[in-house]
Amino acid sequence: MQKMGLNEIREKYLSFFESKNHLRLPSFSLIPESDPSLLLINSGMAPLKPYFSGEAKPPAKRMTTCQKCVRVIDIDRVGKTDRHCTFFEMLGHFSFGDYFKREAITWTWEFFTNVMNLDPSLLYCSVYLDDDEAWDIWTKEVGIPESHMARLGKEDNYWDIGSGPCGPCSEIYFDRGAENGCGSPDCKVGCDCDRFVEIGNNVFTQFSNDGQGNYAPLAQKNIDFGMGLERLACVAQGVDSVFEVDTITRIRRHVSEIAGVPYKQSPKTDMSLRVITDHIRSTVMLICDGVQPSNEKRGYVLRRLLRRAARHGRLLGVTKSFLCDLAATVIRESGEAYPELCRRADMIQTVIRLEEERFSKTIDAGLALLRDEIKKTQDGFFKGEPAFMLYDTYGFPIDLTAEILEEEGLSLDRERFDALMDEQRRRARDARAELSGSGWAKLDLGLAKEITTVFVGYDTLCCETGILAAAGNLLVLEKTPFYAESGGQCADTGVITGPGGVFRVDDVKKTPDGKFLHIGEVTEGEMEAGQTVTASVDAERRAAVMRAHSATHLLQKALRDELGEHVEQAGSQVEPDRLRFDYTHFTAPTPGQLARVGLNVNRHILQGHVVSVEIMPPEEAKKRGAMALFSEKYGDTVRVVAMGDYSLELCGGTHLDTTAKAGSFLLLSESSIAAGVRRVEAVTGLAALELAVASETKLREAASLLKTAPAELIDRAQALMMEHKRLQKEMSRLRRELAGGFIDTLLRDTCKVNGFTLMTAQNPDAETLRETCEMLRDRVPDGVAVLYADDGRGKLTFCASCGAAAVKRGVRAGDIVKTVSALCGGSGGGRPDVAMGGGTDAGRMKEAFEQVKKILAEKG
Repeated sequence: MQKMGLNEIREKYLSFFESKNHLRLPSFSLIPESDPSLLLINSGMAPLKPYFSGEAKPPAKRMTTCQKCVRVIDIDRVGKTDRHCTFFEMLGHFSFGDYFKREAITWTWEFFTNVMNLDPSLLYCSVYLDDDEAWDIWTKEVGIPESHMARLGKEDNYWDIGSGPCGPCSEIYFDRGAENGCGSPDCKVGCDCDRFVEIGNNVFTQFSNDGQGNYAPLAQKNIDFGMGLERLACVAQGVDSVFEVDTITRIRRHVSEIAGVPYKQSPKTDMSLRVITDHIRSTVMLICDGVQPSNEKRGYVLRRLLRRAARHGRLLGVTKSFLCDLAATVIRESGEAYPELCRRADMIQTVIRLEEERFSKTIDAGLALLRDEIKKTQDGFFKGEPAFMLYDTYGFPIDLTAEILEEEGLSLDRERFDALMDEQRRRARDARAELSGSGWAKLDLGLAKEITTVFVGYDTLCCETGILAAAGNLLVLEKTPFYAESGGQCADTGVITGPGGVFRVDDVKKTPDGKFLHIGEVTEGEMEAGQTVTASVDAERRAAVMRAHSATHLLQKALRDELGEHVEQAGSQVEPDRLRFDYTHFTAPTPGQLARVGLNVNRHILQGHVVSVEIMPPEEAKKRGAMALFSEKYGDTVRVVAMGDYSLELCGGTHLDTTAKAGSFLLLSESSIAAGVRRVEAVTGLAALELAVASETKLREAASLLKTAPAELIDRAQALMMEHKRLQKEMSRLRRELAGGFIDTLLRDTCKVNGFTLMTAQNPDAETLRETCEMLRDRVPDGVAVLYADDGRGKLTFCASCGAAAVKRGVRAGDIVKTVSALCGGSGGGRPDVAMGGGTDAGRMKEAFEQVKKILAEKG
């Protein structure tokens, strides 16, 4: 058997099936598309489910992939064994209604024996109990001896999820030798020991289960073959663990170098080395595919992996940030197969560095708290309250806390922790509901649930309609041109007029059952249900809102172009000629990057792209590259807004018909609002012009004050700053001279008390008070100086200093200042050699100085 590297095996497999007319596709993203049932891609066929189910047409009937996968169901086992991993790669080849069992089996055998050069005598196969067709192909056509064959039951060799396509399987095993077995004379394929390791599995989807246990043949039969790349590499390289495979070994060795801990030195350190090695692989791949650390869903998975790895670094004695350096090794080992790793290397390493730095600020304090709480635990049951505090305050994922407790032999009150989490979520929901006005949903208007308001505001700003319900300051209409607040866009305002009166619309909300609530005030007459009225939107305000909304789409695209494709919308607020856009990014953009983003938005405004809207199925929108959260569940159709060929987004808001009407775009600010989430605020249209005019006016006023031209304002300001610094230096020099003269005078008028040299006086300059005391401390080793400054407005500032010999005899400047300040109506304290304080009663200074003498006299 020829030894091959993991990267070589991957390429040989994909090339082999390309030679069998399979379309080679790159790995799909770890973030599932249009599949809310999955948090992360965890198998080779997961991204292909729409092709197997018939929901989508595959690009070819024969395909082959190497799919990145993350599976965290066994995360607690990772590190404890040398087999479990959270990240792995699945090799696969697939047939959608093309070839079937004969080709699948013979090509699998050909790959293992002719390409991988595995010894045929060490290969074994299994088929489903009554799958005679597969048995005959293996034994009669391929030539496998029956002694190397096994028939297994439904639990082992039948793929069935209860309803839908299903079928028998045929697995291929490698015999690792009797020395790896259980020793039983009955040891064979299907045994739970480590001798026969599965290296590949053909799934023949040829039946449909009606969910009641009835199976009917499928008109289109499919092949789904899956094989773990790392497991195959173990076999090819003759190693017992994935952590000894060539590419993974190099990552593990890097961990050992950083920690100064060799592998296979002790079970405890080996576990930490394996945890870090595995988790950094998952971390790099997840970030590359757009996952950002957070406390929700897949972001929580990433944060948990990162922080678990960081904690195991601490266990190995690594106190500095190190995961960022490890990421470079992962990228180097896998960059050829996944070139996006190299393109996004800077982004990946920055996200890791920032997250590790965040956790490093709290991990030590959190671990100290955890240790203290563990000491208090008497009954082996760790309370939910401290666990919640570790999560909420110190950023400890609850699974990390549970893992540490397990190591200490304690169990966690998970029920109480979950209750505290639910309470926190409820408070957050209530707060959001209060802010969003969702309380309107509970309003009883006497209307049946199926009655809805028809929105016509995409096409018109004025329409004749009927009043369905009227309640105080609220109207419900049959149809309306008023946009209800949603998707970050503010509601329209305007008027509703009729023969009975006039209603001013200040806000519009939409209930969950589709009723538009027009909120405002009757300014004339009365409004009653059944009246026919005219609803008119404030056209000027709507135009300003559309300018801001269309500019928001251009902004998102410009941010992605400048900062990277990982940028995603995390929230927005669109108001008349003003917008706020929250987005995912790991660090502050540079001024240059922000300038280019603003310039890019304005460039596409000036290009006057036609803004068009299409209604289409979500799958079609995805194919066209529309920006959206495709992991979310959408209806049968979605609304897609295109701005020329530059921007394409799913959006239910109102927009301009050409980007030129946005007028202009001006960035106001950029800031961080949460870990990994940043916020841009900007203005458009008239607001941008007004701001530009105001800025120009202020610029001219500033130039006039500094007696220069606007174009020369920066040079003038820099010159003034340099002159200011020069004057400050000169003032400091003069103050030092003044302090020196004051010290000379003070030293001629000292008082000896119990062997101490006491110096007390009012300092002429409060700015040099501390500096003077420090100079006295250094010049008079047995000296005790107590100086004060009086600002003439009832504020006293004290400073005391003690020379080294005085401190040695037990005199403390902090104690002296504390005493003096208290006598004069204030407080103070500080170090033994220098301390500061304050007070308000200058009339008691003489008494205070006498008290200092008393303190010194009592020292031994």
